[in-house]
Amino acid sequence: MDLAMPSQLPATPTPSPRECDITKRSSISRPKPAGNLSWSAIVEELRQKYWQPLEAIHKRSAWKALDSGYSDPNRAYHTWGHVLELLQGLDEFCSLCSEPTFIATAIFWHDAVYLTQNLDGSRRSDYENVRDSGKLFRRHTLLNTTDADAVHDLIMATANHRSAVAEDKHYAGFSGDLELLLDLDLSPLAAPWEKFRANLENIRFEYSFSPDATFYSDQLRILEGFLDENTRLYRRAETRKKWLNAAISNLKLCVAELRGRQP
Repeated sequence: MDLAMPSQLPATPTPSPRECDITKRSSISRPKPAGNLSWSAIVEELRQKYWQPLEAIHKRSAWKALDSGYSDPNRAYHTWGHVLELLQGLDEFCSLCSEPTFIATAIFWHDAVYLTQNLDGSRRSDYENVRDSGKLFRRHTLLNTTDADAVHDLIMATANHRSAVAEDKHYAGFSGDLELLLDLDLSPLAAPWEKFRANLENIRFEYSFSPDATFYSDQLRILEGFLDENTRLYRRAETRKKWLNAAISNLKLCVAELRGRQP
């Protein structure tokens, strides 16, 4: 898939330098959730609308295990708010799914474990977090082995969005479901610029132990990877149509700002 070129991007006003300054933070306290919902309202909506239909395929201990992770005060981006955003996206694209229940289950569990540091103080990898999230899912699921394997592989795909592939065909349409899940997980890249900025600030909060130079250098490398010409940022035609141009616009603006702050 070819990424959109600048001439293909929607004509939107260019934010002022002050608006683009994503590396300035006014506070290191945990940010409030975006929008008008409180954390408790987000959790209540998730539990009533999205979790109840999945309760029958989980042990009674599952919700507590999930809530202990997503409600962790050390999180600001990888929270219940992120899960709700993905589930709302799944609602929109549900007609593309073969097994929407499996995708929804994977969304609930894919960031259930999210630690930014190991016990020795070293930075923890995305793979380690997703691997442990998958293990936690297996401990709490009541699905049969075949279905649990499918959900587990959906979860594991989120460890590497750029190179993940469906190595096993668990059911007809599994590959398409995996691609849709990855697209949903990257949908925040296409958020309005102010929300995009806020998401980066929230991730900065989660890595507050990391010096600014290190954190923003790492983020620059990640975002440049999404702009690589060989990267299929969004895999499904429908999600590309909805999100690609906005995501490319945000990424280019963000990368330009971060490059300008490199020593």
